[in-house]
Amino acid sequence: MIFAPSLVWLSTALLFLAPAVNLVWRGGTGYCFFALLALALGAAIVNRRTPGYFSGLRTYRWYSIGMLALVVAIAVQQALFGYWLPRQFDALSRFVLALPIFLLLRQLPSRHLRMIGWGCAAGAVAVGVWAVVDQPPGGWTDANRLANSYTNAIPFGDTALLLGFLSVFTLGWDSPRDWRVLGVRLVALVAGGYASYLSGTRGGWLAVPVFVVLLGFQYQWFVHKKRLLVATLAIVVLAVALYSTERIHKRLDEVTTDVSMMHQGEDYTSVGLRLQLWNASRLIFAHHPVYGIGKGRLVDELGLLAKRGEVKPEIVNERAHSDFFSTLAEMGAVGVVCLLLLYFGMSVYFWRHRRSTDPAIRAASYAGLAVATSTVVFGLTIDVLVPIMVTVLLALLVAALLAVIDSRKRELAAGGAALRR
Repeated sequence: MIFAPSLVWLSTALLFLAPAVNLVWRGGTGYCFFALLALALGAAIVNRRTPGYFSGLRTYRWYSIGMLALVVAIAVQQALFGYWLPRQFDALSRFVLALPIFLLLRQLPSRHLRMIGWGCAAGAVAVGVWAVVDQPPGGWTDANRLANSYTNAIPFGDTALLLGFLSVFTLGWDSPRDWRVLGVRLVALVAGGYASYLSGTRGGWLAVPVFVVLLGFQYQWFVHKKRLLVATLAIVVLAVALYSTERIHKRLDEVTTDVSMMHQGEDYTSVGLRLQLWNASRLIFAHHPVYGIGKGRLVDELGLLAKRGEVKPEIVNERAHSDFFSTLAEMGAVGVVCLLLLYFGMSVYFWRHRRSTDPAIRAASYAGLAVATSTVVFGLTIDVLVPIMVTVLLALLVAALLAVIDSRKRELAAGGAALRR
């Protein structure tokens, strides 16, 4: 399928900018996303009669189902319960809107789509530089954690960490043996990790071992004994060095302190309040197991439970600080199934292509698995699927990385056909 060069280059520029500005320009990723959506809708109208243009939705049916599941479930739930809260569609609608973007991107040459890797590197470097340049008097502390003006420290730090690691995952398709490329990507990893470190997001750090294992499989660290030894030694040295820093040592020790205080009946700590919220969500699910209480109604339900003395007033909140428990309470078993479909749709095709011998497909697969697994891990202790700046980035990353796989597969098939002729 042939597109005008201007469309290809504009799409490439938007793919680079979207992750590059996510943490430093409010709404910047959204502007890039909707510009791509406009191009995608225009291309869909022009190619509506073109054979195969929409076949990607059928070929990657689990991806399509996963992107639609939660939004459809919320629409049905609000119709059944007789209420209307359009705000509940806002963040999750980005996954639905990513479908036409995916149809456009899969038609582009894979070399252009790979620019999103450099966008992730630029985004990580930008936030690292900003952390240094915009440092407040006295530096970033536990009382003044690194964040931006439009989100709090937790999703900020999680996103910075993800961008930093994606810089290394996507190195696989950008000449990893070129020391100049390698140097830039390692700088991006350090910058993203530094921003996450300054944000103090303990829950997000749980994803680091997952990222390291995925990198080990991608770059085959576990195949050769020497590579395994060097990688293990480097990881141990880095872990010890990080734990010896005052900030990480203090943040991790606070978990132990919080647990000890809970055993003494003092449960007003960060960990204690989260556990109370999760227990309250489980209690709500026990009374509303099928479809929950309604998306967006958690704060009202917690307020009623607090008035009846079933939960403490301190935990009355709009969210349960966990994607799983928020979904469990608000949408019941139906919602949990839809959430699992989202996770499955985000990861299944990356998992299937992870052993590809083609560098681009392999790198896209492991980068996609990093996005999918981090969404699950981050969502254990915070509502990842609520901030729009997060969902719009996740939706675009998954669409672009899956498009790389699809586009590259067709390029390889076309090349093989040409050789056979």
